[in-house]
Amino acid sequence: MKKRGRENSNKALFVLNPASGVPPLNFIVSKELEIRKNQLSFCKTLTKEDTGSLIKQNFTKYEVFVAAGGDGTVHTVAEQLVGSNKILGVLPIGSGNGFAKEFGFKMNVRSLLSDIKRADSMDIDVIEINDKLCLNVAGIGLDSFVAHSFNNLKIRGFLPYIWLTFKTFLLLRPFHATIKCDGEEIISENLFVLTIANTRQFGNNAYIAPEARPNDGMIEIVLIKPFPKILGSLFIIRLFTKKINKSKYVRHIKTDKEIVIETDETRFHIDGEPLDISGKVVIRIRKEVLKVLKTTGYKFSGS
Repeated sequence: MKKRGRENSNKALFVLNPASGVPPLNFIVSKELEIRKNQLSFCKTLTKEDTGSLIKQNFTKYEVFVAAGGDGTVHTVAEQLVGSNKILGVLPIGSGNGFAKEFGFKMNVRSLLSDIKRADSMDIDVIEINDKLCLNVAGIGLDSFVAHSFNNLKIRGFLPYIWLTFKTFLLLRPFHATIKCDGEEIISENLFVLTIANTRQFGNNAYIAPEARPNDGMIEIVLIKPFPKILGSLFIIRLFTKKINKSKYVRHIKTDKEIVIETDETRFHIDGEPLDISGKVVIRIRKEVLKVLKTTGYKFSGS
């Protein structure tokens, strides 16, 4: 782990994940942070454990902690900040950057430093899935299967992700899920996708839950039933035009009550990171427990 800058001279600590996103892009960002070492503090970390330890060690020294990476890095940094008065910022260099896009974060260090100087923030909800936190989206089905396969790829970026999604879609088979809301069963059927949404998109402006808001105190569940694969292109268009909820194969559930999911499928993802979950999946909302940096000129549509 390598640290740069004067620890007590800045409001923010940039936490850079060198393994995120496309290597050339990551290299460029790393060099810019090096060049600006007199303006900011930053460190490089390769594991979740390193990141957690680093933030704990520096918790009282900084007001803002900036996740420089993709959604996985954002998730790891945010885990340490939930429930505190510390502010989460993002320098997006990942493959999808769903969380960053929702809050107007761009790959512009100068602009981000200006935002940090103001340190204006908004409080957002997080979703609790068993003992894990979700900032953006989580789920089972096509997106989780892609996340598991993408995790094993040696190359990153948008194009490899699209190729893998297409390949996975062609081989996709339904899974069965039973959903209970506040103890009452509301659905039990086969699905292609089950998404748990706190914000609107997977990443890359693919909007799976166009009406989701991260500060409304609600959990949104998006269910996509098995459909003829010849309609795949239409679903893609609807994803990118915020019209996925117009399909007769899609159902939305919105609630602030506890959700319980039972399924034999164990391949989940949370904020794009693959994991296996067996047994009951219990979902709750934690309202306004994370502070997110407000970015220049950006007004979130739910605020």
